[in-house]
Amino acid sequence: MSSSDSSQGFTVQFWGVRGSVPTPGADTVRYGGNTACVEVLLGQDRIIFDGGTGLRVLGKHLLQQDHPVTAQILFTHTHWDRIQGFPFFGPAFIPGNQFDIYGATAANGASIKQRLTDQMLRPNFFTPLQKMSATMSFHTMIAGNIITLENGATIETVTLNSRTSALGFRITYQGKSLVYATDSNTTAAGPDPNLLYLSQGADLLIYGGAYSETVDLDVERDAAMPCDQNIEIAEKTQVKEMVLFHHNPLHDDDYLDHVEMEIHNRCPQLRLAREGMIMQLAAHRLH
Repeated sequence: MSSSDSSQGFTVQFWGVRGSVPTPGADTVRYGGNTACVEVLLGQDRIIFDGGTGLRVLGKHLLQQDHPVTAQILFTHTHWDRIQGFPFFGPAFIPGNQFDIYGATAANGASIKQRLTDQMLRPNFFTPLQKMSATMSFHTMIAGNIITLENGATIETVTLNSRTSALGFRITYQGKSLVYATDSNTTAAGPDPNLLYLSQGADLLIYGGAYSETVDLDVERDAAMPCDQNIEIAEKTQVKEMVLFHHNPLHDDDYLDHVEMEIHNRCPQLRLAREGMIMQLAAHRLH
């Protein structure tokens, strides 16, 4: 099943699940090496979370369509693993395509448009953002903003990490809810209260587990087992499914297999994201 096969429903597809830096290679083929990008289809409406290198692969897929591409692109924050695929997003260079782009103001006051523009300036990149021929509208978001789409879907925002200006999002559509919360301020002291609020009772929580997947105790930091923290979040929020995302680039397929087996045995609604994985919220099925 491809992401464009469903004309209705609530479908999620993972195009990039890695954190920090792309990790291509023979030891990452099962989980994938592209950085953060998740596509959500609400009927015919498309929402894209983050623009890591997975966005380039999604763009190749969308270029196969025989009609203009429209989407809402929501950036949690602008670390490289969230924006490095944007300059290679093919549909943005095609006239007639249309994108609404959302992001928070950075700590230095830069808007989402400024930050995406800056990474495409020489000597960093050879093609400036102004060469993108699609219609693009940029929107500044702050915690508490709610976006309402024409199909009735709502997107709620909260602050998850003040150090990175990261936002978390909750989509509600046709009685189902998805939370995308990939850079929260959860510590050894416990889960971020904003994360717990945003995720309460959600059908699916996509949670940034890059540095919280270790099954064994980190003796040097004397921290609680991150595996236990993830289970605590799942239990406190009563989410139906929780998918760990934003995998550590040091973690290969065999290690992630071990992590998933450990957490799934202890908490059945917990699993790890894989590049190409599709979830249909209406039936809570994996493909």
